[in-house]
Amino acid sequence: MDNRQPATSREDVVALARAIAAKAHQGQTDKLGAAYIGHPARVAEHARRLGGDEYAVAAAWLHDVIEDCEVSATDLSAAGIPREVCDAVVLLSKRPGQSLEEYCTGVLANPLALLVKRADLADNTDPERTSLLPEHTRARLAAKYARTAQLLGVRPEH
Repeated sequence: MDNRQPATSREDVVALARAIAAKAHQGQTDKLGAAYIGHPARVAEHARRLGGDEYAVAAAWLHDVIEDCEVSATDLSAAGIPREVCDAVVLLSKRPGQSLEEYCTGVLANPLALLVKRADLADNTDPERTSLLPEHTRARLAAKYARTAQLLGVRPEH
């Protein structure tokens, strides 16, 4: 069992989160066939651009690891990720059977999760990237992300 304490500085948290995300997403590709880790990297940059601090950037790096990888909140905590970041990542992880409305209610209740979700929507709706998708995929995702943005009361920012 790993008994490490939380990372000592907020900068350390970002480096740790980046390393965890890189390992967790290794070998995964996105809908365009690119290495998936590019998505969390872009979301982290969007989070910083939206005024997020190091905890927001760390949560952005980790926002898909629970949902899409064999990583749990317990694993993140044991690795030294602070509770505030873990809590946001849990809220950003859609659970099986969870409605979009329930998901968005949880995200809205946590300012850190909401900032990261805004950053995630910015990347997921980036016209430069979405224009490369097949039309049917682009239309399906546009509807999904528009509904998410509506429920969160935000507009995607590019």
